Amino acid sequence: RGAKIVFVDIRPDTMNIDETKIEDAITEKTRAIVVVHYAGVACAMEEILAIAKKHHLMVIEDAAQGVNAYYKDKALGTIGDFGCYSFHETKNYTMGEGGAILFQDDKYLGDAEILREKGTNRSRFFRGEIDKYTWVHYGSSYLPSDMNAAYLYAQLLAVNKIQKKRMQIWNTYHEGLKDLEEKGKLQRPFIPGYARHNAHMYYVKVENLKVRTRLLQDLMDRGVHCVFHYIPLHTSPAGQKYGRFSGEDVYTTKESERLVRLPMFYNLEMDDVGKVIDAFHQLL
Repeated sequence: RGAKIVFVDIRPDTMNIDETKIEDAITEKTRAIVVVHYAGVACAMEEILAIAKKHHLMVIEDAAQGVNAYYKDKALGTIGDFGCYSFHETKNYTMGEGGAILFQDDKYLGDAEILREKGTNRSRFFRGEIDKYTWVHYGSSYLPSDMNAAYLYAQLLAVNKIQKKRMQIWNTYHEGLKDLEEKGKLQRPFIPGYARHNAHMYYVKVENLKVRTRLLQDLMDRGVHCVFHYIPLHTSPAGQKYGRFSGEDVYTTKESERLVRLPMFYNLEMDDVGKVIDAFHQLL
């Protein structure tokens, strides 16, 4: 609460934070570096951790899309001081809503329990550590029901099966659109050597916003539902109110206006994947 968000530009290859822009944005008021592993593809964590160590800053990983994805041999969300997972309905493993927070130091466990328990010390009460519970801090209702948890648990038991199918879809898109990239019609995702992604998303980038707008409509007319993705946060009303952009926005807005997300979900039939690929070849 009360923090000022400072945005920096992204790398156009991975759509992740540009680690070379971070240091120029650091001031004496900076407390943490927050990185987003876009599409489950890892940021350049070695360089980012070195910057954080040099300036005595915490690193917070937004690994909402990064469950079961890795930076080298380390799971995303487990590298920085804090990591955040999402189990929203659009994620690889879902309970409809909800998520998880991971931290390296268990001194934060008590505060985390209070935050998720509506600002109360109810968790301690259930463990028999106190004889009654009460309101002790701010918080909200972040506890999933047993039904939600069971729904998620069943998927976590099938992690490898789910991952295998999603990778099959991802790889089929990637190979099927290769020739269009070679012809300069689109750009496929780039996966750095240090990253092992989880096939959370498959996207391509076309020439510009005008081409994308026409393409999305033409795809829809053919019964293929592709969509764009995030609006740059620094251009949003909240981003303008609570944050600022450090340096020049060379790629963030430009690349977001080019991006097209293709259908990607576990039950997607491979015949339908082929139809999506065919539609791109017909239209580009």
